[in-house]
Amino acid sequence: MTKKELIDKIAKDAKLSKSAACKALDGVIGGISSALKKGDKVTLVGFGTFSTAKRAARTVRNPQTGKPMKVAAKRVPKFKAGAGLKKAVK
Repeated sequence: MTKKELIDKIAKDAKLSKSAACKALDGVIGGISSALKKGDKVTLVGFGTFSTAKRAARTVRNPQTGKPMKVAAKRVPKFKAGAGLKKAVK
């Protein structure tokens, strides 16, 4: 499902205009992104939890040349599905 298809579904289910549904979806995505940027955890009961994790610095091998390369440490987003989502997919 693309973002456009999701906006269409939200607009239909919530009886909103497509522009209002787009603003709502952008607001949710923006809110989750800004919370993760601050290091907060976002929990949507029944759906899942968004969080961040630290990935340690490591040495990898370039597949083209075979030479080792260093990859810096960084924070990465994580998502853990909730029970309701797991049950719906099952």
